[in-house]
Order: sequence, then structure tokens, then C-alpha cells
Amino acid sequence: NMKLKKKVKKIILIVLIVLVLAAGGFFAYKKLSTPKKTQEVKILKSIDDYKYSLKDNKSKAYKAKFDELVDILTADEVDEEKYASKISEMFILDFYSLDNKSAKTDIGGVDFVHPNILSNFLENAENTYYKYLESNIYNTRNQKLPEVGEIVINAVEKITYAYNDTVDESAIKVNVSWTYTDESFSDYQKQAVLTFVHDGKKLYLVELK
Repeated sequence: NMKLKKKVKKIILIVLIVLVLAAGGFFAYKKLSTPKKTQEVKILKSIDDYKYSLKDNKSKAYKAKFDELVDILTADEVDEEKYASKISEMFILDFYSLDNKSAKTDIGGVDFVHPNILSNFLENAENTYYKYLESNIYNTRNQKLPEVGEIVINAVEKITYAYNDTVDESAIKVNVSWTYTDESFSDYQKQAVLTFVHDGKKLYLVELK
């Protein structure tokens, strides 16, 4: 009987050791397999009067355009055509460049879209241009993606534009064309007409054709 008790104790001890080792292995595995935290995005600069901010995950080209926008919006008198032209360039650069986007929900150009159409805009983008974008949250993506190269403003004109029971008699329409840095994307969209309306002194994109 004593032998049996010792045998049972020995089995229980072995089971406990196995459980402890298994638990240790599980926690070690969890620690190793838990993905690294993604870096938080920092705000580098802001244009407080217009509530524009520059995040550190934007491209070098976009950062340069943001500096140009700062100059336009801090001038003694804001040239609205220059303002509309610059945010058109920034929108095109940010929206149509997929190379620097972390996921298909990371839609570019949202800073310039009118709040009333933003959710619709995001949904459309996710279902069309951003649809097949693979996630790159942990920097492991090998997908070849478009990056906007040169942007040309072809025409800027003041128009009357009706939206949301409101009429803006000094809305601005901007005709833009652009290239991609890689010729394999030359059949992608390369021209658009952007329409901006006022909300106070701020311009918002309401139509993209």
C-alpha cells in the first residue's frame, strides 16, 4: 500500500512538473509571438487656425508641401487659389500613393474631405482604390504599390456650388494631373477635378471626379 501511495505521489509530481513546463513554454511562446507594438504617430507641426496637422508618418514630399501650405495660410492675405491648389496637390499625393500606407483603412487625404461626406468617402476608398492593399503594420509587406511622382495644376476656377441646402458662390474647382514614380502604374488614374467649398475660411473637398 505504501508503494502504491509513493507511486501515485511520483505520478502527481511528474504531472505537476509537466504542467509547469507546459505553462512556462506557453508564456515564453506568447511573449515571443506577441507582435511588437506599432509606433504611435507623432504630430510634427500644426496650422492651428485651420486645424491642419502634419504627422510624422507622412512622406518627405508631403512634408515639403505642408511647409508650403504653412507659408500660404500664414501670409497677411491668403490667396485662395494658391490655397486650393496646394491642398489639391497634398490630397493627390496622399490619397493616390499607397506605398506608405499601413493598411486598407489607412486612407490618404482625409484631412481635406468635408466632414459630411467623410464616412462615404472612406467606405468608397476601402472598396475601390484601397481594396487590395495588404497590411504593413509590422513592416513585412512585399506588395508593389503606386507612389505619386510629379503633380501639375492645370486650371483653377471659382464657381458657384450648391451642397447641403447651401450655396457657395466662391467655391473653387481645381483640375490636376500627375504621374507615378514607377511606370508599371501608368494605367492608373492620372487626372482629377477637385471641388472645394468654404466652411468659414477653411476649404473642404466636396467632390472628386
